[in-house]
Amino acid sequence: MTHGSRWTRDQLLVAFALYCRLPFGRLHHRNPEVIRYAEAIGRTPSALAMKLTNIASLDPEIRSSGRRGLTAASAADREMWDEMHNDWEAFAIESQQAIKAVQAGEEPPDESPECQSDGPTGEDRTVIATVRVGQRFFRNAVLSAYNHHCCITGLSVPSLLVASHIIPWSHDKVNRTNPRNGLLLSALHDKAFDNGLITVDDDMRVRVSRKYSGSNDPYFSESIERFHGYGIALPEKFRPNRDFLSYHREHIFQG
Repeated sequence: MTHGSRWTRDQLLVAFALYCRLPFGRLHHRNPEVIRYAEAIGRTPSALAMKLTNIASLDPEIRSSGRRGLTAASAADREMWDEMHNDWEAFAIESQQAIKAVQAGEEPPDESPECQSDGPTGEDRTVIATVRVGQRFFRNAVLSAYNHHCCITGLSVPSLLVASHIIPWSHDKVNRTNPRNGLLLSALHDKAFDNGLITVDDDMRVRVSRKYSGSNDPYFSESIERFHGYGIALPEKFRPNRDFLSYHREHIFQG
């Protein structure tokens, strides 16, 4: 174990990646995931848990919630926080490499057709692998931010939850991996959001398109239209960016 020494870059990358994928309430030394990663990077669970709260102290949403017990972040923590926010995709890739380097737990192999033997090779396969790392990072970060609950309905069945992009993936390469460009939605509401049938206003309330308002479809009325005006459950961290929501209302929402 490393005691009292300066944190290396790889150790910080692992800690920040863990912060992104764990709900705030699980940033403690008794969490099995914290214990496992602490052992992998040569730190005690208590030291890693303290580093996670250092990182949390930099998060505006966490600070504004009045959480107690947060400790001050170091200059290195602040530098990595800024680095992460300036280039989410690069951080996702490098932090994944750091996790593999310390063997803290490999991600399961991707069995999708694109990554099988008859799929793309060479540069194309590298691009696909990079995209998948970003997608996995984004999903984990959005899931943890919303504590694994749909922000509209409260649904908490993992297989029915989608980390939905506010600005579509194809419209903004820079923010593809930015968790502030995400909402955690049920599969149904993700599809409605992607197709502009619902959006979220500046007051963080759901707006439903008038296109199908008053339709004779009782399922639509019960499962979507009734949420018009509902306030979404705000995340503990990575609150949705208002500019991204504005883009969705202007370019995706059907009004």
